[in-house]
Amino acid sequence: MHRRKTTLVERTRMDENDRQSNLPSMPKSAAALVVAPAPAPVPRLVAEAGAGARFGWEEFLYGQLRNPHTRRSYRRAASRFLGWCEERGLVLHTIAPAHVGHFLDGLPDAVSSKKVYLAAIRHLFDTLVVRHAVAFNPAASVRGERYQVVEGKTPEITIEQARRLLSNIDTSHVVGLRDRAIIAMLIYTAARIGAVASLRRRDFFDIGDQYCLHFLDKGGKSREIPVRHDLQGFLFDYLNTAGLGAASAESPLFRSVVRRTKVLTDSGMTADDIGRMVKRRMRDARLPDRLSPHSFRVTTITDLLAQGVALEDVQHLAGHSDPRTTRLYDRRRRRVTRNIVERISI
Repeated sequence: MHRRKTTLVERTRMDENDRQSNLPSMPKSAAALVVAPAPAPVPRLVAEAGAGARFGWEEFLYGQLRNPHTRRSYRRAASRFLGWCEERGLVLHTIAPAHVGHFLDGLPDAVSSKKVYLAAIRHLFDTLVVRHAVAFNPAASVRGERYQVVEGKTPEITIEQARRLLSNIDTSHVVGLRDRAIIAMLIYTAARIGAVASLRRRDFFDIGDQYCLHFLDKGGKSREIPVRHDLQGFLFDYLNTAGLGAASAESPLFRSVVRRTKVLTDSGMTADDIGRMVKRRMRDARLPDRLSPHSFRVTTITDLLAQGVALEDVQHLAGHSDPRTTRLYDRRRRRVTRNIVERISI
């Protein structure tokens, strides 16, 4: 029987099929890991400036900014400035310091927000200069407005209000025990709700003579905080009632609830979940609406400083890199001022 000769194209296709069939198959879980989120759209001014500018934009966002919150904030600020420049017919290499100054002057935002805009613009153009997309950084010589913060804006919750909040929680069920443990942890560790939400069962452990909590905090900082006796009791009450005493090390420490059923799920609470829970508990205790979960950090830091605890020790507890940040939470000066104004004789 006469057999037809295969063509070169057919042999090439057959060889490619054999090669693909011999490759190890990728597990579905591994395939899911390689799916990356879509990158943020490139502003038109950057896209029109060429490949170097586009490379610099992506390097600025995804190579140099590792914190997702900073990345989102800087991307929004830089995009808003470039959009402002585009509306005025500018191109990337014609942006001058005067344009940066006029943009900042026209912002209705607070001084602190303007500083974020200026930092984002400087950071972006530093990268564009390195990538030869522009000749100089137009924001390098622009000065920000003077803004000296003596005291932060976060409202303070008083010690009496914090005690009322804890005692107002119904602890006859597991959800109340969970919420009491979370709020007590915010008070007695000065932790942020994001650090509390990321806790796993392994992060609450015995070191021999005391229990500790291991927090992964903002900026990738890792710290261990000893657990005081009453918080330790609250945590064990919650864990034992929830049946999590022997839970796996990777399981979330604080679990979410199935709607109003008071039944815990296998999923952990997010920072938003904890924030909503704290605000709800504050409303139930009839506390002022302006209070927030961050108010506990203010009260704890102020209370320790008022007792004469060294600033560097309070700074370590709060997880601050700079003692000046810790001082922003100090409300002792406000109390002195309040006493002074009450003594005015007029």
